[in-house]
Amino acid sequence: MNAIKLLVQRRTTNLLATRAYATTKKKIPDPDEEEQLPIFQYPVSKSSDRRVYVWGFAETGALGIHLPRGKKGRKQYKRDFSLVWHPMRSSFAERFDVTHIACGYGFTVASIKTDEQHKVFGTGINTDSQIGYHAPRRGHPLELLLSPAPIYISYKSIETKVIGVAAGRAHTVILTDNEGAYTLGNNAYGQCGRKINEREEYKGSMVSHNIRTLGKENITDVCCGQDHTLFITESGKVYACGWGADGQTGLGVYTNQAVPAPVKGDVTSERIVKVASTGDCVLALNDKGELFGWGNSEYGQVPMASKQQQVNTSYSLLELTKGLGRIVDIAAGGSFCMIVNDQGDVFVWGFGLLGLGPNVQHAAKPKLIPPTLFGRNEFNPESMIVKVACGIAHLAAVTNSGDLYMWGRNRQGCLGLGHMKDQQFPLKVSIGAHVLDVACSVDHSVAFCKPFM
Repeated sequence: MNAIKLLVQRRTTNLLATRAYATTKKKIPDPDEEEQLPIFQYPVSKSSDRRVYVWGFAETGALGIHLPRGKKGRKQYKRDFSLVWHPMRSSFAERFDVTHIACGYGFTVASIKTDEQHKVFGTGINTDSQIGYHAPRRGHPLELLLSPAPIYISYKSIETKVIGVAAGRAHTVILTDNEGAYTLGNNAYGQCGRKINEREEYKGSMVSHNIRTLGKENITDVCCGQDHTLFITESGKVYACGWGADGQTGLGVYTNQAVPAPVKGDVTSERIVKVASTGDCVLALNDKGELFGWGNSEYGQVPMASKQQQVNTSYSLLELTKGLGRIVDIAAGGSFCMIVNDQGDVFVWGFGLLGLGPNVQHAAKPKLIPPTLFGRNEFNPESMIVKVACGIAHLAAVTNSGDLYMWGRNRQGCLGLGHMKDQQFPLKVSIGAHVLDVACSVDHSVAFCKPFM
């Protein structure tokens, strides 16, 4: 009788939890629910020593952390688990060889090294099928995946390799070695590079679109802004599609673009090696280390003589960056920009918590962040920044010794500093590994690392 009574109590608890979710739209932990991680359906293929650390807002599922609650013989966790204030190792990356990571608005995508069909996994918000179609499970809404699940793409060959991923507000781009780019998710503005259908339903969609080549050239890199997409071809040409109201497509107009078209202006005669965009501003870097920009310039991110706030054609920023040296990496946030030169010096401009202290929240021209804030001193004179990244309101920089520094708005603990206070200047994040790269979005961050030993 006691066993039957206990079973009835458990069934009742499950039913009440499901009904509560339906009425509150909020995930209520089920203490008796088995930990269902979709990745466990696939064989372990881990062979490299790479590690992935995640932190920030966890309730969206973007961190891919599905912690057990109340399991017998397992560690107990708080029921209100919602934030990760310190970097936490991803269990997904312990099972698979992760090769590329991108952070969207409340979701994360990661490609893995494999010869199997499923080469990219996604976790987090899935309101627009930006991380693919996933069959409904009882008590689990389609709009939210709490742990990584495979994104089905109909590759033409099982031997195809994924060489890059990018994520915007509600769309994803997967770049392959010989099949071009695959896009999925919201296409309301043409950001997926296909015809806009005003009546299209994105929730529960199985649609993915293949862009094989652009201008008869292979695509070598991709980048997603908020609702636009940028492509780089093998000759260094830049193509764009999507939302263009702020000029972020660089096509000389302020209308939406459904089919990727060549960006106009100064970049047309250049070999572009990288583009950067998180919101509506775009930076581009050529093979000579020179900077170009277009898009939203409300805070002077792309300075113009006429002080226009929307720049719809690419412009050279040689005058803006004069005397700063050869630029090696770039990043563009919601209202600010950041570059690093070949000496490892970091420069910022625009509006926000730029890393220059509490008294400087706007800079019309690039300002140097003191190198001592990144660990360069007489005892460590060789320390230099080699990579930079931006979320919407926070910034990150990686040194040549694998240290990660972050600063800016600390929305939902996305800085990984152990608290939720904003950070006015760069501060080193405590990670037990050598950081190789970092990706940032609205309220979470992901670091790609290797062990110290």
